Amino acid sequence: MAKNRIICVVEYRGRRVERFRSCFQDNGLGKRFSALSWSKDEQSRTVVVKSRSSGSCTLEPMEPQQENCPQPPERASIPTDPARAAELFRESATIMARLRAPDGCPWDREQTFETIRKYTLEEAYEVFDTIERRDYPHMAEELGDLLLQVLFYAEMAANQGLFTITDVLDQLNRKLIRRHPHVFGEEASKAAGNRADVDADVDGSAAAVLRNWDEIKKAEKALHAADPVASRLDGVMRAMPALAEAAKIGSKAAKAGFDWPDWQGLLPKIAEETAELEAEVATGNQARVEAELGDLLFTVVNLGRHLGVDAEMALRGCNLRFRRRFHEMERASERPLEDLTPDELEALWARAKQKLAATENSEAGQ
Repeated sequence: MAKNRIICVVEYRGRRVERFRSCFQDNGLGKRFSALSWSKDEQSRTVVVKSRSSGSCTLEPMEPQQENCPQPPERASIPTDPARAAELFRESATIMARLRAPDGCPWDREQTFETIRKYTLEEAYEVFDTIERRDYPHMAEELGDLLLQVLFYAEMAANQGLFTITDVLDQLNRKLIRRHPHVFGEEASKAAGNRADVDADVDGSAAAVLRNWDEIKKAEKALHAADPVASRLDGVMRAMPALAEAAKIGSKAAKAGFDWPDWQGLLPKIAEETAELEAEVATGNQARVEAELGDLLFTVVNLGRHLGVDAEMALRGCNLRFRRRFHEMERASERPLEDLTPDELEALWARAKQKLAATENSEAGQ
């Protein structure tokens, strides 16, 4: 390997070096070099790969649009080993019980449902992050962290005499069998609690599967509902992210026929909600401004639903584009951004947007 030969380009913020190292080696690239070591230079913002037998090479700072790790090659499917998985799950449950035992970990013992719920969201978004970055080498680790939350809740519940991890798994298994009569058979589905009259012959149709799923789920709700006139929206959890909740509510209402006929019908509604927001801003009533902004957001989310676009994903994509463009502005400016005029900032933004357009368009076409 020639000295200073550039293998690929990488930025080293946060855990990026460690993640890139895994991607680099996981793709087999590391096999081409012996005794690889990694270091970073804060001044030049570079990552250096060294090999005792072959000199060194420098990985230059990555442009924002080159953020993702190299893609793993196509691989053969890995068969699941249920026996090994059961053994490891048993060990995980045992470890969790030990941590919560009287002579266990003080921090784990003092936690409650309320204190760890924020970590559940964090771990879920960590998994989301590995998916968006296609950081597959770390996805198993992050999924493990998310599974820890399930074990933690179940062990706390067991300590309080509410339920155990066994109950969690039993309910999950019964639900999967109950809602998949086309896979496990109608008899097994009914034995698992299905009370809905559905056609298990879906003939390979995903739409038919979803219809059956909804009917079976509706029968479950009816069986357990204390209020016979409970709203069909009660099944939409208030704890969901607001954008996801809005889309789910809109979808549920649409099944009752309460919906706009098509996406074009939402455009005048957006204009109407915008005008109402402007009117409330003029009054200075902050509570009314918040309410009207909420109405506008709800309408835009449902426009996305009609267009087949998930609003949460659309906004996350927008956030990522803004991060990249803003970072490019910072890199391109010879002065601090706060010292620039609005016109200079706008010009920088336009250049950043143009520079990153090719990558963004490529990603949008994936």
